[in-house]
Amino acid sequence: QVQLVESGGGLVQPGGSLRLSCAASGSIFRIYDMGWYRQAPGKQRELVARITSGGSTNSVDSVKGRFTISRDNAKNTVYLQMNSLKPEDTAVYYCNLRVQSIGSSWLYEYWGQGTQVTVSS
Repeated sequence: QVQLVESGGGLVQPGGSLRLSCAASGSIFRIYDMGWYRQAPGKQRELVARITSGGSTNSVDSVKGRFTISRDNAKNTVYLQMNSLKPEDTAVYYCNLRVQSIGSSWLYEYWGQGTQVTVSS
């Protein structure tokens, strides 16, 4: 089993910054893609940004130039640095990892518990 623990959400004023973290632990052989999704009230969950095991990234247009995804493979952790936050960034943010467990050749997808980000003055 693999456990994900998210941290870093909170209330911030427009223009402010937050850094989200998602640490994975458990029976991990290798972590492939890591990503962040978000879901605002009344809306579908959407991809924010992803990073491959090789470090290639992609992100949704609305956050380009403001959000940066990164990963620390030694710590099995993915980060989302969010700058110049806007009220429309308000949502619950979820990390998502594709993991190969020890002793298995299968890839499984895991989700974090979600962390609330609220951008408001």
